[in-house]
Formats: sequence, structure tokens, C-alpha cells
Amino acid sequence: MSARILPPTPAAIAEAADLLRAGQLVGMPTETVYGLAADASDPEAVARIFAAKGRPNDHPVIVHVAAGADLSRWAARVPDAARRLMAAFWPGPLTLILPRAPGVLDAVTGGQDTVGLRCPSHPVAQALLAAFGGGVAAPSANRFGRVSPTTAQHVAGEFDQAVPVVLDGGPCEVGIESTIVDVSSDIPILLRPGHVSAVALSAVLGTAVLTRAQMDERRSVPRVSGSLSAHYAPRTPLKLAGAAVLAAEVAAARAQGRSVGVWSSRDPGGATVWVQAPSEPERYAQALYATLRELDGRGLDLLLLENPPAAPAWSAVRDRLGRAAVGSGAG
Repeated sequence: MSARILPPTPAAIAEAADLLRAGQLVGMPTETVYGLAADASDPEAVARIFAAKGRPNDHPVIVHVAAGADLSRWAARVPDAARRLMAAFWPGPLTLILPRAPGVLDAVTGGQDTVGLRCPSHPVAQALLAAFGGGVAAPSANRFGRVSPTTAQHVAGEFDQAVPVVLDGGPCEVGIESTIVDVSSDIPILLRPGHVSAVALSAVLGTAVLTRAQMDERRSVPRVSGSLSAHYAPRTPLKLAGAAVLAAEVAAARAQGRSVGVWSSRDPGGATVWVQAPSEPERYAQALYATLRELDGRGLDLLLLENPPAAPAWSAVRDRLGRAAVGSGAG
């Protein structure tokens, strides 16, 4: 039996909330990607996430909360920096790493003394969280390390009967996972780039937000979702190439008898399949995972993607593509 994709009617949301209370998994839309949701306070339910995804046990998951939720159930304290970021960006695509409260499951935190919290802006996610009345662990609804889902159909095709219901919230507006910022200490650290940029974070905080690379030598930083070098990967080998050498890369692959799918701003010529890439970072991010999934399903020998610009606005996209290339075995 395949997962049932349901329109987000009040009855469907109530059914999904009942499934969460019963310890089952639910496909939940958010503005970033679709999540594989379970009751974050139920150890057996959280274990079902890890089993369904094939996720390493020490890899933490993010707890999603409703707007206005009491965070004391999850966080031991909420520093001033966190409150300022919440006021500016919640509900929205921003995850905050906070000191964990007593009683938060080790499976949720990866055994660390911190917990990741997010308040999604998608109206269906908010309706489900309000109906459920608790925190929901919801990593991306895909097999671990593979391409994240941005439609309900992606989720249903990934898990079949392991997920009884997927709420259909339409294509995800943002399209890549949330920005993650560690605010558990006195120095805010950007651990995963996303739609909320470092510039926007710094403007709210009135101080520069440092990156993981800048902090690694000073102190350890928490493990967070999407931080492994190999992630977000299609099964087809994926290679990144600059615009100037893309045509030569296509020609070389075709000379070897390999079929090639290309995602680039201009047609390099000679590709088996060419898809035009958006020129704006927001539109590119929104289309990224759906395009990777579509090309991955073509049975091609190689995917060639044009390297995005090095400008800060493209940092989140570049992060995802770099990890996808490594995860595909071609990076």
C-alpha cells in the first residue's frame, strides 16, 4: 500500500495529528522541503524516522513548533540573540540551535547538549502543529543522503507504506533546507546556509555571524542536519563545471559514449538532455531538487551542472550542489 496523498482539509489535518499521537509518521509540507514528521517526545516514533530514512543514530533532527509555542519544553534557555532572530524570521526558514532542556530525547539531539528548533511558515505545517499540540521532529522526507523532496509526490514515491499519509501543501516555496544558526553560546555561528542569509542575520544581531569554518579552530560546534560532506545526492554521478568548460565536458563525456544531462544557463550543445537553469538564486533554489530528481530519473550516465556564481546570494545553492556532487561519487 502506498502513502495516501491528502489535500490539507480540516479532516485530513485532524487525521494526520491523530497519526502523530499514535506514533506514526506523516509527510508534512514546509516552505523549505517536505518533512518526515513524528512526535518529537515519543522515542519509538522518532526511531521510525531513523529506520525509514536509514539515518545515522547520532545525526540530530530538528524539532518543529507552532507559532507562539512554549519553548521551555525543548530549550533550557533562550538567549537574547535567539529572541531577536525569532522576532525577525519566525515563522520562517530559520533553525536555531539552543541549549537543550531536561527530558529532550537523545535521539532528537544526537546525544548533544543542544537542540535545533524551527517554526515553519507553511500554513499546512502550522495547522498540523496546532492540531497536534506538541513538537514534531521532521527531517527531510527522503532516504538519508539523497535528494530532498519538494512535492507530496516525491515523498509518497520515496517511502510507500512506511508513511501512511502525506499532506499535500503544493511545491515548496523556498526549495532548500532552512538556515541553521547556533545561538547556544555567546558567538552566533552559521552552521548551514539557507534562504535567510548571513547578511540578514548580521543585520538583525548587529554583529557579524561567523561560519563553521571560522569557528572550528576556536571551539567545537554542534552537529546539525545537512552538515556531512556527502548529502542531497542523486544516484546518477553529478559533476560541477564552469560555464567556460561546460561544452568541452559534454563533448568528452559523449566521446566516451556516455549520455549526459545538463542544467545550465545556456545550452552548451551536445547534451542528451538540457534544462535551462534560472538566473536568480531564489528561483534556482526553488527548482533545484525537483530538477535533480527529474534528471536522475532519466537513466543518464552523467549529470553536468554549471557552477553557480560565487556571490554571497548563491552560497546556500553552492553548499547543496557541492555536497550533492560528493554524495553522487563524482565530486
